[in-house]
Amino acid sequence: AAFLCLLLRWKKTPFQREALRPHLKLLVLSGVIMSFNWITLFEAYNYTTVATATLCYYMAPVFVTLASPFLFHERLTARKLLCILTALCGMVFVSGVPQSGLPQAGEAKGILLALCSAVFYAGDISINKILDRVPTYERTMVQLAVAIMVPYILLTVDTSALTLTPLGAILLVIVGVFHTGWCYSLFFGSMAHLSAQTVVLFSYIDPIVAILLSALLLHEPLGWSGILGAVLVLGSTLISELPVGNKGKQAEQVSCKKAERR
Repeated sequence: AAFLCLLLRWKKTPFQREALRPHLKLLVLSGVIMSFNWITLFEAYNYTTVATATLCYYMAPVFVTLASPFLFHERLTARKLLCILTALCGMVFVSGVPQSGLPQAGEAKGILLALCSAVFYAGDISINKILDRVPTYERTMVQLAVAIMVPYILLTVDTSALTLTPLGAILLVIVGVFHTGWCYSLFFGSMAHLSAQTVVLFSYIDPIVAILLSALLLHEPLGWSGILGAVLVLGSTLISELPVGNKGKQAEQVSCKKAERR
C-alpha cells in the first residue's frame, strides 16, 4: 500500500478521494475478504499438501463463472463453459492428484480451509468487478491497507521466536512491492476491460507459473501430470479468446442486450 502511494506521488497523480467515498464500504469489505483469503490459504498449507490446497483454492474461478450470469449479466456460452471445465481438469493434473493419489482423511481440515479460501477469493474477484470504475491504484491501496493480518498474527504466533535476516528483509520488500502492490494493481485494473469469465480463465495461469518455478527454483519434480495440466489450462485459455464466427458474435450481442434490458 505504501509503495502504491509513493508511485502515485512519483507520477504526480492526485489521490482521488472523491472517487472512493461512494464505494468505501465495498472497498473495506474487499480488503477484509482478502485478509481472510490469505489466512485460510496459508493455514491450509499447514495441514495438507500444496497440490491439494491449490486444487481446492482454484475452485474460486468456477464459483465466479457460475455466478457471473446473476451478478454481471454475462452470458455463459457453451464454449466458455467447456473451456472452464477443461481448465478445471487441467488443474486436477497440475495439482498432481492423478500421479500421487487422493489425500487421506486426516487432511480434511486443510481441504476445508482451502475451499474457504476459494470462496473468499471468488468474493474478492466479484467485488472488484463491481468496483471497476474506481481508480485502480486508489482501490488497491485501500484494499491492501485494510487487509492487515497483524491482529491474527499476534493471536496465533509467538512473536518472540520470530527472527528476520537481511536476506529475509529484502525478500519481504520484493514480495510487498512487486508481487503484491504492483501486480495486484495490474490484476484488478484489468477487470475494467475484461469479462469476469475471461479473468477467471487467465487466473489459471497463476498456478502454472507456481508449478514451473517450484520445479526450477525448489527442484520439486514436475512430472507428466503437471505438464499435461499446463497444456490443458493454457490451451483452454487460448481457445476461449479465439474470435467466434459472425453468427456467434450476433447471438452473443443479442444475449447481452437482453441482459442489459432486464
